[in-house]
Amino acid sequence: QLQLVESGGGLVQPGESLRLSCAASGFSFDSYSIAWFRQAPGKEREKVSTISASGDRTNYADSVKGRFTISRDNAKNTVYLLMNSLKIEDTAVYSCAKCRSRASCFYIPASGFDSWGQGTQVTVSS
Repeated sequence: QLQLVESGGGLVQPGESLRLSCAASGFSFDSYSIAWFRQAPGKEREKVSTISASGDRTNYADSVKGRFTISRDNAKNTVYLLMNSLKIEDTAVYSCAKCRSRASCFYIPASGFDSWGQGTQVTVSS
């Protein structure tokens, strides 16, 4: 059964850090790009970052560039999102998803991803 499970969210103050994890099972993990998305109340879903199947290429939204780092451990079937210098506007539910195809999916919108996890809440508040 194909599954993605996020963890690591929580409540932090501005400027602090969190590391999210996305644990995968049920498919050939090292064959697919994985992306992190986020959605805040009343806002559209935003693609935050994507990592290639091998982990050698990454892509970030301008809103998080320089603060967030995506990585993956294919031996553990896990993708991580390290979030530094968190801002109040980073508050959202963060979800990971698998690219539908074996392409890079760097410039593919959410419709090109499947197997969404349940999401993990990140709240940044003073």
